[in-house]
Amino acid sequence: MREGVIGRVLVASLHQAITERLPARVAFYGHWLDGEGLSVKSIGLAPMLAVLSFLRQEGDAPYADVMRHAGRYAADWSIEDLPSIKRTLLATGPRWLRRYVLARVFTRLTREVFEKSRATVRIRRGVARIVLRDSIFCTVREPVTHPLCQFYEGAARQLFERLSPDVRVEQVSCRGMEKGSTTCVLNLVIE
Repeated sequence: MREGVIGRVLVASLHQAITERLPARVAFYGHWLDGEGLSVKSIGLAPMLAVLSFLRQEGDAPYADVMRHAGRYAADWSIEDLPSIKRTLLATGPRWLRRYVLARVFTRLTREVFEKSRATVRIRRGVARIVLRDSIFCTVREPVTHPLCQFYEGAARQLFERLSPDVRVEQVSCRGMEKGSTTCVLNLVIE
């Protein structure tokens, strides 16, 4: 049985965020993130879980800061990887079509981060409800006291700011905080 593959977009965005936000710790995290992880398509689950565990031990604020920035990088790179027609639609298309394209980009990004993760995005009345299943960031042995979905929060905010610069993100639930839960839920107010 396969353990699941971590995509290069996560490795690269996390490496970039650590380099900028925790420069004194780059050498430590580089053991898992440098080299093969950046040059091949993916890395294994165990090295990534180690990185996430060590990042959580840095404290709530550094973890959240690094993860949000990594999510923003991943979102930007996902937009850059779109075919030119989709990028044009994001720049000039009607609002409803731009919402649809952004939701599709987010769900694809979720699968590219960790192949077992899935996301659904429903947009109604200016609120995007994102339900994440099997998020790698919320894989913990014991429940934690704070949400761990900051990577997806940063990615969603970066993507949907293309519709409205005043996007607000509300963490509804986090799998890492609730024993037995299988999903994380984010609401983005994008009016």
